[in-house]
Amino acid sequence: MNSELQFGSGLALLTGVLAIALSLVHLFARNIRSFNTIPRSRWLSFSSGVSVAYVFVHILPDLSEAQETIRETLDETSVNQSLLFLEHHIYLMALLGISVFYGLERAVTVSRQRNQDSGKGDIPEIGIFWLHIGSFALYNALIGYLLFHREEPGLWSLLLFAIALGFHFIVNDYGLRDNHKHIYDKTGRWILAAAVLVGVAIGYGTHIHEAAIALLFAFLAGGIILNVLKEELPEDRESHFGSFALGAGIYAVLLLTV
Repeated sequence: MNSELQFGSGLALLTGVLAIALSLVHLFARNIRSFNTIPRSRWLSFSSGVSVAYVFVHILPDLSEAQETIRETLDETSVNQSLLFLEHHIYLMALLGISVFYGLERAVTVSRQRNQDSGKGDIPEIGIFWLHIGSFALYNALIGYLLFHREEPGLWSLLLFAIALGFHFIVNDYGLRDNHKHIYDKTGRWILAAAVLVGVAIGYGTHIHEAAIALLFAFLAGGIILNVLKEELPEDRESHFGSFALGAGIYAVLLLTV
């Protein structure tokens, strides 16, 4: 897994442009009215399929290879021994990503139900809102950071990552707006848009070990899987399996041929 920065070339500038484009997804996705319909927009299901395809066809195979290649490059020091342990159990980080976002989703669901029962409306409590948005802000900052520190260097790796995460942001934006209503439009989306740019800025100025990059990608993979499936599986969403399968199939073929 190579996380070498692409400074000194047009690729660094393109990375910044793509980061801005990802931020704009959160700012303008609400303007696409077809997303806010039941049955669920076919484009949302298509976007979910693209996101999942990227995880299973691109991220997870690279993480499997990283378990061996990174272990061979780490020095035998006490600090690196702890990294070796984590790298050996890299899929635990993916499980952690799933668990963290499942816990957040449950907290939001319980809070919405509690407010409904007490006549305060179908939105979570304000504390849960900030917990939820704060967590997704860190998630977006991680994605911004990984724009500069990808598992593979090069133009195609950057474009495939940005396209997949752009579709993923559409899915996340829909779910967050459904949960938090007007407060998300007023405050939450701006925080998430800014978080991507903060992550890119940190990525531009810092560099961490390849083992840590692998762990971050594993956590991201788990988060993507959970956040996609929680939007697709509920019966009241009336999702489109055909659109989901089409998105997953097209992007899988693209990833395998590029």
